Amino acid sequence: MPFQSRYKSVNPHIYRAGGIVLTASIFLFDVLSPLEGAVAVLYVLSIFLVAHSGRRWEIVAMAVTCLVLTVLAYVISHGWPLRDAPALRALVSMAAVAIALTLALRNQAATQTLAAQAQLIDLSHDMIFVTDMNGVILFWNRAAQDTYGWSAPEAIGKRVDDLLQTVFPVDRANAQRTLLETGRWDGAMEHTTRRGAKLTLESRWALAHGPDDAILGIMETHTDVSERKAAHAALVQSERRFRRMFDATRMGVVQEDWSDVLAALDATEGRELNADFVQNARRLVRITGVNPALQRIVGASSDGESAAHRTADDILAETDRSFAAALAAFARGDAFFEGETEVVASDGRLVPVLFTITFPTSVDDGNSVLVFMLDVTDIRHAQDALQQAQAELAHAARVATLGELTASIAHEVNQPLMAIVTNGEAGMRWLHRNPPELGEVETSLGRVVAEGRRAAEIVKRIRAFLQKAPSQKVELDIASIVDDAALLVDRELARSGAQLIADVAPNLPGVLGDRVQLQQVLVNLLVNAMQAMDGQDGAQRVSIAARPGNKGTVEISVRDSGPGIAPEHVASLFEPFYTTKTEGMGMGLPICRTTVEAHGGTLTVNANPGLGAEFVITLPSTASGTT
Repeated sequence: MPFQSRYKSVNPHIYRAGGIVLTASIFLFDVLSPLEGAVAVLYVLSIFLVAHSGRRWEIVAMAVTCLVLTVLAYVISHGWPLRDAPALRALVSMAAVAIALTLALRNQAATQTLAAQAQLIDLSHDMIFVTDMNGVILFWNRAAQDTYGWSAPEAIGKRVDDLLQTVFPVDRANAQRTLLETGRWDGAMEHTTRRGAKLTLESRWALAHGPDDAILGIMETHTDVSERKAAHAALVQSERRFRRMFDATRMGVVQEDWSDVLAALDATEGRELNADFVQNARRLVRITGVNPALQRIVGASSDGESAAHRTADDILAETDRSFAAALAAFARGDAFFEGETEVVASDGRLVPVLFTITFPTSVDDGNSVLVFMLDVTDIRHAQDALQQAQAELAHAARVATLGELTASIAHEVNQPLMAIVTNGEAGMRWLHRNPPELGEVETSLGRVVAEGRRAAEIVKRIRAFLQKAPSQKVELDIASIVDDAALLVDRELARSGAQLIADVAPNLPGVLGDRVQLQQVLVNLLVNAMQAMDGQDGAQRVSIAARPGNKGTVEISVRDSGPGIAPEHVASLFEPFYTTKTEGMGMGLPICRTTVEAHGGTLTVNANPGLGAEFVITLPSTASGTT
């Protein structure tokens, strides 16, 4: 077979030496033999032997040598001039040499063409080999050697299915049937290398034909796609894992396409994003997919059609302000953005959600954006319930505090009432005089009106303190709050014999808060300070001070001259139901801290054992811009 010559050739030097020896032998036999005949025709064998050396000039040189030796042998054997029969035999021998030279040169050209083609096949990265119709290997290229591990001499002559343990997706007979009918076959198969590795291959078979259209064999070309198949399998597995996470997570996920938004941003050329641009950008964000959790949040149908193929404008509330901030983050190139907003459900409800948007960070990511949403409706309800409970508890604490201040309240109300009675009686006496002193009567009535208004203000302040109303934050004057709190505890201070020292810095910035709640905190701290000094010998002093704090804050401190707080009690001081009082509930200080923190501030304590305790309230001022 022509496919085998490449691997079963003999050393060309042997052919050259054999040709030379044969040529010399034929010449001697032609000269010395008594036989009459065309012995020189045997020079054809010498030419064919030398032709195996593969060198064109050697073939031509051998042919010329044979022609010269033919003429020389004729002259030696028959002399000159020419004689008919011997000369004819010499001419026939020379013609045979010339024909042999022509055939050898043509064969050499064909062999060189085949060798060049074989070299091209060796350059291929694909495994290429040729088998006969029974599957016996006739040709084996270099890529096949490197990939499978068998050299060409080791592979040639073996059945390919036995050597490579071929696994077909279909029966081999079916593949060969298709090959014979169409001349080609394409498909996938599996081969095993010498080391036992399994290779997944894309295979292409083609019939090899000879000059007479006879089938010489089957040329098989194989491409190793094992890595490609493994990569594809990993990609499929990753996509399935992502899809499972996408569908199974209880957090709503929206897949959006921001391509049109990016194009619109490029068109702005760095100009400021105004309200019209933001509104238009909401309609440019196309929703390409949602998971079941998001469908439940917005009340979409199970197939998701009512949520997919829509825009962000369809699900964002009209009052949303988070999209503008998210758009600015996208324009800056941020990787993500977090916020809180409300989305519109299919029935028109507004659903509060916390969300995180992940933006593409490279060109390879495309313009696909993922939005993760968490429905916080239940959390909002729980917060509302907690705030309601806190408000009720704070109201109860205010009532309890007011109970402790009953004597002070009675004294405060009694003073203007007694003044009203006194001034009324005086007016009556001036009126009964003869003649009546109308000027004095007018003065007495004026004092009655003033004292009545004073009593009304006292009652109004107490009602406001007790009022069970929602928190309303307005800008407050710290000095006014301190004064009101001092008035509420004034009688209690007098009863306990404690001295109140107030030190409020002038021109303090205002704070944003609820007047009654902050007033309650100060009253609670002042009452605690007085109670901490009960039974103490010596002077009892309570000081309340207000001054500017650090970084745009206002600090209010309440300090007593009592024994201070033991170190072991400090850590638990603000815990609910923890108290050092015999009849205390342990709710005053926790409520105070919660109230202050709701105003964006802090409540801390300096224990100062033996030197009195100091509670410090720090609140952000309106001048700092923090509310």
